[in-house]
Parts: sequence; structure tokens; C-alpha cells
Amino acid sequence: MQHKELKIIYKELALDELDKQQQELIQLAIAATNQAYAPYSEFFVGCALQMNTGEIITGSNQENAAYPSGLCAERTAIYHAGHSHPNGVVNQIAIAANSNKWNTENPVIPCGACMQAMIEYERKQGSPIKLLLYGSDERIFELSGIKDLMPFQFELKVQSEVG
Repeated sequence: MQHKELKIIYKELALDELDKQQQELIQLAIAATNQAYAPYSEFFVGCALQMNTGEIITGSNQENAAYPSGLCAERTAIYHAGHSHPNGVVNQIAIAANSNKWNTENPVIPCGACMQAMIEYERKQGSPIKLLLYGSDERIFELSGIKDLMPFQFELKVQSEVG
């Protein structure tokens, strides 16, 4: 038997320690929480991602009474980016949440399905996506890529020839 260890490397920052572009991305993610449709969970998540062209795409969680057929904020934004910019590159993603029911002081971490979707996008574009995870106490976790949060990802190897 072997014992192994994984470490997550991240920066913990205050809002004023980010550059202007990152501060704007955080503010847009916070604003996107107001577009969330979350009458069941009362957990409103917003996401803002920045393309390499400078364009910013936002998303918010959208729930449905036929739970779990809703969609998280991160996937609404990343799928929109994939559709509207099929060859585009996502440089960074900011995620924020608010709720009167749940504690959102700690930075919000994407769910496993969202992390997997973002990992897929990283593979597609051939470069990592920086994450800015915002907590309502104004602490921000900065990670250099999705793999920092999800080191063991699902990977499907497609065979080009059937034989």
C-alpha cells in the first residue's frame, strides 16, 4: 500500500489586491447573482468569464421544479462561451453567490459537474482557466486552473479507429 498526498495551491486575496480587470469580473459575477432563478434552493450563484478577446460572458443558476434539471451558473456561462465562440479561449472565471438562507461568506466552490465541464473546456482550448472564487466577506481564492480543485478528472479517450 502507498500513501500519497495532494496539495491545493491557491492565493487568498482581498478585492483591492486584484487588478482592475479582475475586480470588474468579480463585480459582474456578483451582479449576475441577481439574474439567478433559484426559488427552491434560495442560493443565487453568478459567474462571469473573460475570453482572450476581452469579451465577458455572464451566467447564473437556473432551477426547475423537476429538480435536478436546472443548470448551474458556471455551466450556463461556459456553454454559452462554447456556443458563441467555438474556437475561443477562456482566460478566467469569477464565481460569486448570495443567499438570505445560506452562508456565503466563504468563497463559492463549483460543483463537480461544473468543474468537469470547465476541465473539458481547458482541454479543448489547451490552456488552464484561472478561477476567482468570491466570498461575501470579500475574501477571494485565486486558483491557476480547474485541476487545482479537481485533480482526478473524468477523461474519455476517443478511439479514432474501430477495430
